[in-house]
Amino acid sequence: MMRRPGLGLALCLLLCLSAPLFGEGRVPDTDPELRRLLKAAMADGGHFVDRFDAEVWLIDMSGRLARWQLPPADRLPILRAVHREASRNRLEPELVLSVIAVESSFDRFAISVVGAQGLMQIMPFWLAEIGRPDANLFDIDTNLRMGCTILRHYIDIEKGDVFRALARYNGSLGKSAFPARVYRMRRRYWYQQ
Repeated sequence: MMRRPGLGLALCLLLCLSAPLFGEGRVPDTDPELRRLLKAAMADGGHFVDRFDAEVWLIDMSGRLARWQLPPADRLPILRAVHREASRNRLEPELVLSVIAVESSFDRFAISVVGAQGLMQIMPFWLAEIGRPDANLFDIDTNLRMGCTILRHYIDIEKGDVFRALARYNGSLGKSAFPARVYRMRRRYWYQQ
């Protein structure tokens, strides 16, 4: 088996960086309302309302998603799930696409230095919090269901202020770098025609 240089160092760095955030094996304090919303979201279904509008949107967004070098067969499941979960949470699908572009560059297997996983970079502790420790955050549907539910909750907390909600989503409330990147991404790639 061939070892990748620096893999041990990367793992050590990951553990060292995440320890100060959560303490020794400690789960961060969680919002009970968000926990309730995530539980309900994971038990709910969803679908497109208008088939024609869905097809137009899917074709348009699939062409835009091509720049991330995803094959068409990989684009459609992501786009369907984005549209479904965004609609279910009263979010603009283009905003969700912008968050994904910034958070993971559409790498469904992305893992951040603090351990956030998948397209929308969800922290794994949420799975235990909602009683679904075996759920897979690399699963497109699971990741988007949780990510959109969390984002909607933060928009509600911030009384509709999407900029502040994006900062809260990213854990950078009070700073503007992440929300500004999401807004730039939306203007550049995911604008509505």
